Amino acid sequence: MHRLVRISPFDQAARRHTSFASVFVWPELPEDVDVEIDEKDLRIDTYRSSGAGGQHVNVTDSAVRITHLPSGLVVSCQNERSQHRNRDSAMKVLKARLYDQRLKEQQARLEQISGEKKDIAFGSQIRSYVLQPYQMVKDHRTKEQVGDVNRILDGDLDQFIKTYLMKKAAGTLSAATADED
Repeated sequence: MHRLVRISPFDQAARRHTSFASVFVWPELPEDVDVEIDEKDLRIDTYRSSGAGGQHVNVTDSAVRITHLPSGLVVSCQNERSQHRNRDSAMKVLKARLYDQRLKEQQARLEQISGEKKDIAFGSQIRSYVLQPYQMVKDHRTKEQVGDVNRILDGDLDQFIKTYLMKKAAGTLSAATADED
């Protein structure tokens, strides 16, 4: 969270305005759309279908149950008269469920990486950029202050990064700011 204090060029009375910006960065995890299933990870059972279908359902093992052993997912299909078509349908459903499970795992990893998100409001900022009435940039985690605002706004953040890393390594950051990594 960053806070900017400036005189707004859109305010006729030239009053001081405060704006907040939340910057949130995390690595992009690859999204594997193709779900590969190793045959040795499957247990395939066949059984007789139940329900309507006449004499045919009583004499053929056309229903299929596929168990994906590593995940424990179980899919069964008895919609078709053919065991092969039921197996194909069950495999499609199994792939869809495995894909959904991987998406949920990926989302959980992203949430774990992201940590706690704070409100976009006063008191949540890690750095303040004051352009009016005086010029100063202050890192609230380390209490580091710089008067050369333009240099910082041009991207020269090395001083803040170095101070943060040194205080973190020394263990002198407060408990509240250590969670903001």
